[in-house]
Amino acid sequence: MTSSSSHRLVFFCLACLLFTFSYNFVAGESDKVKLNLYYESLCPYCQSFIADGLVKIFDSDLHTITDLKLVPFGNAHVSDKLTVTCQHGEEECKLNAIEACAIRTWPDPNVHYWFIRCIENDTTNWESSCFTKYGGKKAIKDCYTSDLSKTLILGYANQTLSLKPKHIYVPWVTVNGKPQYEHLDDFVAQVCKAYKGKASLQKICHSSALSKSPQSKVVKLQVSYADEVFNHQAKNLN
Repeated sequence: MTSSSSHRLVFFCLACLLFTFSYNFVAGESDKVKLNLYYESLCPYCQSFIADGLVKIFDSDLHTITDLKLVPFGNAHVSDKLTVTCQHGEEECKLNAIEACAIRTWPDPNVHYWFIRCIENDTTNWESSCFTKYGGKKAIKDCYTSDLSKTLILGYANQTLSLKPKHIYVPWVTVNGKPQYEHLDDFVAQVCKAYKGKASLQKICHSSALSKSPQSKVVKLQVSYADEVFNHQAKNLN
């Protein structure tokens, strides 16, 4: 093995260890329901789920029993040389990295979610609005322009590619590690059902809206499959 290949392998392994340790440490101390979203920034269906679905967590008291984890990698590929290729092109790789840096900058989901939602609501003009509204410009840009952003993305790559069962499409949602499949549009009810903590269930879990929710983007959610040809959907984004 060449010296450069050895360095790449060590870099990837360190990234994997960093994320595995961090995730297990947090998960082991919480009785909250672990809600994970595996996504990519320019997938229109991921954008809809982030903007119109996940917002229910923070617009209600559901966040008090939910441990939300966002994983911005999606259907990207990692080459033997650790080059990341994203389904919707280089701009998606950039935004994935920016969002990874936002998560690093603000570990609290109740903070980084809103910044990421801001980006996903306007992936063209996000810089002029999201940094102004939420701050963090220097920290996030310093992260993005350094090796740290690649370390973060390779960590998210490891988490995504290690899923069992493997993810088939994005948005890919798991509740306590279990894929939601046909329950994707019903994730609030699934979180409520999965909660086994001592605290009383939150108000939203008893809401009649769970069984009589109006039709919305989330209900009509579609997905972007992992085996689709790269850039096929990107043509339809503009």
